[in-house]
Amino acid sequence: MAKVSRPAIASARPAAEHVGVANILVVEDEPDLNALLCEQLAKDGHRITGVFDGIEAVRRIDAGGIDLVLLDWMLPLLDGPGVLREVRKRSLVPVIMLTARGTDLDVVDGLEAGADDYLAKPVHIRVLRARIAAMLRRAGATDRLHPANGALVIGAGNIRVDPENRFAERAGRELELTPLEFELLHLFCANPGRTFSRDFLLERLWSDDEDVSARTVDTHIQRLRKKLGDADTTLQTVWGVGYRLRVS
Repeated sequence: MAKVSRPAIASARPAAEHVGVANILVVEDEPDLNALLCEQLAKDGHRITGVFDGIEAVRRIDAGGIDLVLLDWMLPLLDGPGVLREVRKRSLVPVIMLTARGTDLDVVDGLEAGADDYLAKPVHIRVLRARIAAMLRRAGATDRLHPANGALVIGAGNIRVDPENRFAERAGRELELTPLEFELLHLFCANPGRTFSRDFLLERLWSDDEDVSARTVDTHIQRLRKKLGDADTTLQTVWGVGYRLRVS
């Protein structure tokens, strides 16, 4: 598989401020379908960029400013799952995978690689538009509060996380969290409704020199659930994939 050179952290310019209008990257190697998707989505007012291979897709995403990616499974140079694995090492940009492969196992494979949604081809444009709108609403759904000291506090439901002061509370009750539990809660609250695989969480929150496994993630999730006080009602298990924060 082709190797992709990448920065340690992508330095992205700000994405679109309004949920209704987005910068969308269409990654599809079939020229006519790529052109059709770009044309139809541009009619909704979105800013569209079309690319035709996985290497170029990773480069465009690393350059920043992309709000959502439509990603084909079969691509030259680097396939869709390969693009996802590269991108998910440093970016949480929403990704909808488009593919002719539609079995349950294929869906799980796509979600495990880091996709947020999955549509089988042929794709009805009205269904695609609805999925895009839902994804953009979800991406912008987090309640972000600015307290007097200027720090950014993230809110999801009755949970508040203050990353600058390392403070978290639920319904006004302070949560006593370990550093890793805090980072987990911060990530989930910043991305409500988004499913994270165990592999992604391991790569994101644990250093490479630590001897950890997927079971380590499960253990920390169980401890965090206990401190949140409602079993798996808030931090839900997505069977065969990972975990997500329930969106009320």
